[in-house]
Amino acid sequence: MGCRPFFIALRHCEVRSNLAFLYFCGTIFDGTKTAKQIKDIMTIKEIQNSIVEDFSMFDDWMDRYAMLIEMGKECPLIDDKYRDEAHLINGCQSRVWLNAELKDGKVYYSADSDAVITKGIVNLLIKVFSGQTPEDILAADLSFLDEIGLKEHLSPTRSNGLLAMLKQMLLYAEAFKLKERQA
Repeated sequence: MGCRPFFIALRHCEVRSNLAFLYFCGTIFDGTKTAKQIKDIMTIKEIQNSIVEDFSMFDDWMDRYAMLIEMGKECPLIDDKYRDEAHLINGCQSRVWLNAELKDGKVYYSADSDAVITKGIVNLLIKVFSGQTPEDILAADLSFLDEIGLKEHLSPTRSNGLLAMLKQMLLYAEAFKLKERQA
């Protein structure tokens, strides 16, 4: 894990918030919380605002694509047993596998893709949704995708893939919500 994304951002401009620093580096200075624990207490809106802030550091879309590629390298990889047809997202030009698990009332996603930008896009969504409750995921306003300009800079096939990834993540959240109600 480490601080690689933080140092990439640092190369391009200054860090804008302590929260972003903590999120990127994975630990609070006193070592009591990991990045996952910090992220787990952040709301979806706070995570989205952090992503919008991160993307606003770059004026050029080539730099933003480079950031997506770097995000793909940090993607929580799907276990090999889930790299099958059942976990393959339909509607993506690239091959994208997605899995979700419910732990302590929160959804955790993992994924993989054979395309680097697509892997970055799915990890962007994972950063927003992982560690959140099914209800919060289903109620999320996803306008941050417009704010960072992602939709307008994707090819039509990648835009369709983005929608397919979102749909699958929301379907997992809906299924977990129903499962919790039945329990």
